[in-house]
Amino acid sequence: MANQEMRAVLADQLLELMAVNDKIVVIDADLARANGTLKIRDTYPDRAFDVGIAEQNMASVAAGMASYGFIPFIGSFTPFATRRICDQVTVSISYAKSNVKIIGSDPGITAELNGGTHMSVEDIGVLRSNPNMVIFEPVDAIQLEQAVPQIVGYDGPVYIRLFRKAIENVFGPGYRFGLFQADVIREGTDVSLFASGIMVQESKKALELLDAEGIHAELVNIHTIKPIDADAVVASARKTGAVVTCENHNVVGGLGSAVAEVLAERYPCYIRRVGIQDRFGQVGRLPFLKEEYHMTARDIAEAAKEAVALKRKPERDNLLNCSRTHSDHSESGLKS
Repeated sequence: MANQEMRAVLADQLLELMAVNDKIVVIDADLARANGTLKIRDTYPDRAFDVGIAEQNMASVAAGMASYGFIPFIGSFTPFATRRICDQVTVSISYAKSNVKIIGSDPGITAELNGGTHMSVEDIGVLRSNPNMVIFEPVDAIQLEQAVPQIVGYDGPVYIRLFRKAIENVFGPGYRFGLFQADVIREGTDVSLFASGIMVQESKKALELLDAEGIHAELVNIHTIKPIDADAVVASARKTGAVVTCENHNVVGGLGSAVAEVLAERYPCYIRRVGIQDRFGQVGRLPFLKEEYHMTARDIAEAAKEAVALKRKPERDNLLNCSRTHSDHSESGLKS
């Protein structure tokens, strides 16, 4: 599959699924053209709605329709699909476990010229604290194409953190997606790179930089950030003993926090977090913003080297071994 716009892949998948499932509906808030769902109205005018610039109403309408057995997909730019409708999502969707699928487009620095007010660096952190919420961030068109049917088949709220534009494919024709299973893109022995969204492509570039310095990194795509594939995180960390998380989000509350929580309880090790370091966004093109927020392949490689260096310091071994012993005892106690 050639590199396709992610919004086009999503719309095409919805059209295919709507042909065989009359419960799927699409609700927009004046951004159907921007989100790529405008063409759905032509085929299904009675199942595609626009509520205007009223995102809170969109969420409430969707929750009501879900209570009658429909599967609503609602969409807007990320700050409007999460921050603005947080109360409706919390009470009417998460609390009620409504079968609503939320599409937040242009997450993090991919909002580019829309600037700081329209640049959600906190959306995962906000929704990750909501019980019952699944959070999924696709890495490419191939993964997204396989994910949409599984998301439709999942009974409960799902947040899809969608980069709208075309992006380099990471996966090939033989790829098989599992909504709650992380993907090991490359195995390694020295350090684990856990990456989501656009940072997977950046992490692949970092692998080459690290290879040149004799550091063999493992790359794992965490596409579903909640519930995170904790077993995959622990398995990789046990193998390498050092971890770097790579995300297009504030390192507070996002993928870095989720991975750190798992490792703190199950396998303490050295960790570095690459992402937005607790700052708001700003206007700029993506290459500039990656440099500004230290989210380039070079930054990932430097973080990996730091984690590996910490792992190799002999004076820290005793402390880490004590932590691991305590963790192993805790796990044994839980299993007994």
